[in-house]
Amino acid sequence: MKLSIVTETFPPEINGVSMTFGNLVRRLGKRGHTIKVIRPWRPDLLPPTSHEHYEEIPLPGLPIPGYPLLRFGLPARGRLQKLWQEQRPDLVHVATEGPLGTTAISAAHQLQIPVTSSFHTNFHAYAKHYHRGWLGGAVLAWLRHVHNRTQLTLAPTPEICSELETLGFRNMRVLSRGVDFEIFDPAHRSAELRQKWGAEAKTPVVLHVGRLAPEKDYTLLFEAYRAMKKANPDCIFVVIGDGPLRASLEKKHSDCIFGGAVSRPDIGRCYASADIYIHASRSETFGNVLTEALASGLAVAGFNYAAAHQFILNEKSGLLAPFDAPERLISDAVRLATDDTLRTGLRVHARDAVSSMCWQKVVSGLEADFLRVAKLHSASTQDL
Repeated sequence: MKLSIVTETFPPEINGVSMTFGNLVRRLGKRGHTIKVIRPWRPDLLPPTSHEHYEEIPLPGLPIPGYPLLRFGLPARGRLQKLWQEQRPDLVHVATEGPLGTTAISAAHQLQIPVTSSFHTNFHAYAKHYHRGWLGGAVLAWLRHVHNRTQLTLAPTPEICSELETLGFRNMRVLSRGVDFEIFDPAHRSAELRQKWGAEAKTPVVLHVGRLAPEKDYTLLFEAYRAMKKANPDCIFVVIGDGPLRASLEKKHSDCIFGGAVSRPDIGRCYASADIYIHASRSETFGNVLTEALASGLAVAGFNYAAAHQFILNEKSGLLAPFDAPERLISDAVRLATDDTLRTGLRVHARDAVSSMCWQKVVSGLEADFLRVAKLHSASTQDL
């Protein structure tokens, strides 16, 4: 197939959507599909834009206010129509719901090209974290409008699909996630890196990887850290990632190690060199970091929803706290900091918990969905 993937975040940006579509695009390209990735231009997006398995087409964009690490694409309906008239794709997939993505849907409709979309981010729930809770209803209505203009909307779990259907979203289907088991592997554990962190062989290292933004509930995460440190003063806390909260968190929590943004292979080394992962966020639709932590053999504690609900067997491959019980997550974190036997047992079974998350299976499912939508669209236009 000839596929156009429209996204406002893509590698080298580090976040769940970017990493997911970076993987999907490369693997679809390896299967012989012709892939064009349409994304906002970045100052560091230097030529060449043609890669081994796909081509990038950068279009005008601007930094997201308060979040300069990410950009949003400007409306580009005319540019996209011209591009797709000259090089018509078999299907357009819109990964993000910003101005670039929404005008891509309009351009595809104008040219009668089938278009699908992805739902990755609970933007309507994020509003409260940015002191704009009153906008939640309007944001939800907008997201529903955008996705219902596409022939298929893909979301990461059956629970999210069901929830969105009750909110009026149509044509929902699951697009799960995979784990790169070569990058996220306990074998990458590094004594040198642990020494750099100041950890001895038996020192519990507690890791966090992610975008340092308000919706990640860092208040709860660092409350758990304080309780762990009180129970076991030997704990070392390492935070990998960047975002608008980094400076304030680094200033407030000077006893933690802030490593900033690192490369994908180095993230794998960080995971494997840690011992414990506490996932305090309750705003994500999936939570790639949690499955990466499990694949890396960490003892994990999180809330019983999204990826944790799907893959963790409580007390065997991780610890699950009820969604509405943050105090339980804190107590679970303390257990991991103080109970060596529990921590070791969970680590033994962690990787097995996500063993089914192979990217090949995920890509095969996506490929089948794209082919099905394209064929249905072709049949319906022929009938007209």
